[in-house]
Amino acid sequence: MALLVAICGAVGLFSYASMDLFLTRQLDDQLGQASHRSSEFGRPAAGNPAGRPDPLEARGQGAGTLNARLLDGAVSRAGFLAGDGTRESLSPDDNAVLLALTPNGVPVDRTLSAGAYRLTAVRAPYGDVIVTGLPLAEKQSTLTSLVWTMVVVSAGGLVLIGLAGTALIRRTMKPLEQLSEVATKVSRLPLDAGEVALGVRVPASVAHPGTEVGSVGHALNQMLDNVANALEARQESETKVRQFVADASHELRTPLTAIRGYTELMRMTEHFTPDGERSLSRVQSQSERMTTLVEDLLLLARLDEGQPLKMADVDLTQLAIETVSDEKVMAPDHVWKLELPDEPVAVRGDATQLQQVIANLLSNARKHTAPGTTVVTGVMRSADGSAVITVTDNGGGIAPEFVGRVFARFARADAARTNPAANAAPRPAVATAGARSGSAARAVSAAVSRDGSGSRGSAAGGVPGGPGAATATPTSEGTSGLGLSIVQSIVEAHGGTVEVTSRPGRTEFAVRLPAVPPAV
Repeated sequence: MALLVAICGAVGLFSYASMDLFLTRQLDDQLGQASHRSSEFGRPAAGNPAGRPDPLEARGQGAGTLNARLLDGAVSRAGFLAGDGTRESLSPDDNAVLLALTPNGVPVDRTLSAGAYRLTAVRAPYGDVIVTGLPLAEKQSTLTSLVWTMVVVSAGGLVLIGLAGTALIRRTMKPLEQLSEVATKVSRLPLDAGEVALGVRVPASVAHPGTEVGSVGHALNQMLDNVANALEARQESETKVRQFVADASHELRTPLTAIRGYTELMRMTEHFTPDGERSLSRVQSQSERMTTLVEDLLLLARLDEGQPLKMADVDLTQLAIETVSDEKVMAPDHVWKLELPDEPVAVRGDATQLQQVIANLLSNARKHTAPGTTVVTGVMRSADGSAVITVTDNGGGIAPEFVGRVFARFARADAARTNPAANAAPRPAVATAGARSGSAARAVSAAVSRDGSGSRGSAAGGVPGGPGAATATPTSEGTSGLGLSIVQSIVEAHGGTVEVTSRPGRTEFAVRLPAVPPAV
């Protein structure tokens, strides 16, 4: 559009200059003829040199014509014809302008009391100087009309060209809008995980390689085909991996159960040296950790498969009380608090899995904070009816670069939230075989809670609180990075969300469960 305006301006200037030159030449021709008539008419009669006729009375002089006779440096006769044919006199200022003219016959523009004039002064053969002038009003009126005509025509032309150009461009760019729409739809698809049906394509009418836009559409379709094939291959690979994890986890449960059973049997029937007892305790604790890891992997595989939940009415306040009570037994060196409403907060969900969510969050806080840390568990009902569970601690916080991937599987940030006291704490004492019966061992195994990474903390001694029992110090040793991933998977299976905010001195995990769970 700017280029069109510049072109119209250039054409207008050229037209104006050409018209001005043409009108000036035309006026000069008329002025020359009028000057010749005035000079011939003002010639003195033979035998009467003093009798000089008035040049303004010459025949053929039009309205507005100016004539003056200059004699001996003075204006003897001067005036112009009015529109009604009468004679009008010049003012003294006009006379001064006329006297200043050079009698060389060259036309010049001057402004007089009657307006702008084109004047020429010639010296007659009989010695007088005859000044002739024609008004410039008609020329200026013509140029003004030309300017307005060009402005109106150019503006109208620009408007029409703009409208036509807009319509043409829209019609031409419509295929690009379709390409943009397809690209926008693809950009909004969740391509990062899960089975993705990439069925969006550019219409065949816009994907002909014969045109520039068609070539772009064809290339975009080829790219989308390639991406779709890659997504299918990725999904197939993920399915195989998940199936392998599920099958392997299921198969590992039997030998791990056998290892734990034989360990229990050996404790009850055999006598070991202190070193042998320690070794057997390590076998038992490591088998328990492996069992927990296998159970977590199997749970994730089932969640990935979308197995239906066992829905029932669940009182979250009661779950929080029970889970926090278990954590008090496991970590008495932490300060455990509850913030519960006066009325129970109930939701529809799988009670076992929701309890595991709270247990994993509490265990995560226990394992990654120092002794003496305060952990607050809160349950509330939000304004929109959803239930909110929060677990907040005043520990050192999570490293900022790790917050964004804290729920990723196998993600670990031991340096960010590792209990420094745990690394320096001595290992708990190991009870003798005589002090641990089979039922006591099972009690200890049942008392071990699931940590935030999906592994169990190591238990030592007899029953917590019993004679000779040693308190286990929470550490992040052996964590697999599955606990928070399990939390996210369970919450999403219930149609909810889980978020984390962290800064030094305050880390909060917030679980939001909808008032109405998703259909299963």
